[in-house]
Amino acid sequence: MKFPKTSTFPQSTMRERSMGPNPLKLCEELLDYADIPAGSVVLDLGSGAGLTSALMAREFGYVVYAADLWSDPSDNMCFFEECGLTNRQIIPIKADATALPFAEEFFDAVVSVDSYNYFGRDPSYLGEHLLPLVKRGGELLLAIPGMVRDCHDDLPACLLASWTPEQLDFMHDMDWWRANFAQAEGAEVVDMCEMCCTREAWTDWVACDNKFAAGDRAAVEAGALVHLNTIAVRLRRR
Repeated sequence: MKFPKTSTFPQSTMRERSMGPNPLKLCEELLDYADIPAGSVVLDLGSGAGLTSALMAREFGYVVYAADLWSDPSDNMCFFEECGLTNRQIIPIKADATALPFAEEFFDAVVSVDSYNYFGRDPSYLGEHLLPLVKRGGELLLAIPGMVRDCHDDLPACLLASWTPEQLDFMHDMDWWRANFAQAEGAEVVDMCEMCCTREAWTDWVACDNKFAAGDRAAVEAGALVHLNTIAVRLRRR
């Protein structure tokens, strides 16, 4: 795949600030499924070290609220300024996904890349915590790390080369997620599909020089990507 917006960021920046499979490529492909106009107010939920937020603000023209529980907002703001962005374009916030400090119907859209599976597995999460923050008719775009088919009853050795059964319980297939979203009143599943850049995003990630990427490398080299995918989900608030 070609990623013209991702390519505006140096590869070294991606490697230094990634916290999983290349978030820039996942985000760019995910947003190709949607029609969110420039100037929209967007929540980047689980924004990590800010790569996806910077991409959306600088290359898509969104006003982005970068919300993450584990990253330092001051560090992220320094990075955003290095990218040529101001606090009029992007606002970093430290926040728990289950206690987001925003008014109802504040956002035109929500984007979440490689993080929704950590807090969204509870089927009540979407309807109780997230959907009320989105304007009616607004979209939620999720790139969720998942499985081609759930295999928790007989986990392949290649997956266990890097991850425990407890860690793999964060990964599910499209049928599992479709059933999860169906329990949220007011959410319409517009589309759900496997993302095309999964293998490429994982290859970029395990080439990074940090202990987390190194820890995932054994599974990828053992063939784990036969079982793993990334699920693109497009929801709309009715």
